[in-house]
Amino acid sequence: MFVSSVPQIPVPSVPTYQPTTTIPQRLEAIQKYIRDLQYNHTGTQFFEIKKSRPLTALMDIAKEMTREALPIKCLEAVILGIYLTNNMPGVERFPLSFKTQFSGNHFHHIVLGVHSGGRFGALGISRREDLMFKPLEFRTLMDLVQEFDGAYRGYWHTLRKVKIGQYVSHDPHSVEQIEWKHSILDVDKLSKEELRRELERHTRDMRLKVWCADHKSSQSVQLTHISEALYYIRMQLLFPLFLISFF
Repeated sequence: MFVSSVPQIPVPSVPTYQPTTTIPQRLEAIQKYIRDLQYNHTGTQFFEIKKSRPLTALMDIAKEMTREALPIKCLEAVILGIYLTNNMPGVERFPLSFKTQFSGNHFHHIVLGVHSGGRFGALGISRREDLMFKPLEFRTLMDLVQEFDGAYRGYWHTLRKVKIGQYVSHDPHSVEQIEWKHSILDVDKLSKEELRRELERHTRDMRLKVWCADHKSSQSVQLTHISEALYYIRMQLLFPLFLISFF
């Protein structure tokens, strides 16, 4: 009887948490899962990601990634990171992409920026260990970008451009498109202080989006309560008339 000597490759399990698991611990578990899927070195992309597709369609692809457990590249890791953090309302997510130059050639990379508890971090995958996960410990977006810039310099890459998207909805059924590049910053044309101001402006824009979304939700709840109150008043007014007509 022929027995295969090929070892079984364990399939990574989607992380689960206890109620007491902290947000930083959850993010670390998600990053471990992404890393366990491994970087795709084959040259063939297993999952087609079209940035123009609505969020709900991209989340369907993320589900497929968890089922297939195939190696992924950086853009796929961003979509997967969004999917795995959808049930974490205390964590805001945004695309953060980089364009670098090395030896006359340009290179592109993207991670999922995260913000929670007044601190920034990142999830993702890369050939390089220091160009993906960043713990939730950076006080400003500038600090996070500088961390990636320093990592790139370690590989003799010059950071040329940074693109930052808006916060992504936590609704997996949303038909909104992800805003991939709300801000496009030519790093080599900006002074350090100018870059800081631009990143602070973008941070304010992201906070404003959250405030508008919360305000809209609050207004919707208020309108519901007003409608219920008007219905109650109307019934109170009509009930005596009903009694008169009945008798």
